[in-house]
Amino acid sequence: MLRANPLSCQVSNTSTIVCFVTTREPADDQALQDAHEIAGLLFRVAERTRHVFEFTVRRFDLTPPQGRALLELERPCPMGSLAERLHCDASNVTGIADRLEARGLVSREADPADRRIKALVLTPRGRRARREIERTVRSSPVMAGLTPAERATLRELLVKVADSGQP
Repeated sequence: MLRANPLSCQVSNTSTIVCFVTTREPADDQALQDAHEIAGLLFRVAERTRHVFEFTVRRFDLTPPQGRALLELERPCPMGSLAERLHCDASNVTGIADRLEARGLVSREADPADRRIKALVLTPRGRRARREIERTVRSSPVMAGLTPAERATLRELLVKVADSGQP
């Protein structure tokens, strides 16, 4: 059982908020240990996945954000939409797009419906790089020990956890 104990927290000279410190009953010790272990495992998997991805994109002389952008460009994509997908500011996407364009991996094209909007489009060279990155990511040693059914189950569970508590 969770118990909430109020604790006053000073935020600035002019405002005070009330924080709640939760304490667990001894019966919840196992749940706390499980949560701690799961969080640790998620961090380990995320770290291994990040290392594999960084190694993969480095082979193409790309940064991880540039590699992620290539993977998101399955079809032409407005730069604002790409920023949302990458969870970053549009100004960051402008820099990423500049570098990818300079390398001949993407081009900017005006949206036929609204010429003010620029969509990023993979060039033939960009499509080849994207396919190679996808192939390497798909065969990642991080997921190599899982069957297709286990990967599907893991994906379902991660989606459930990732979406929990979202408005």
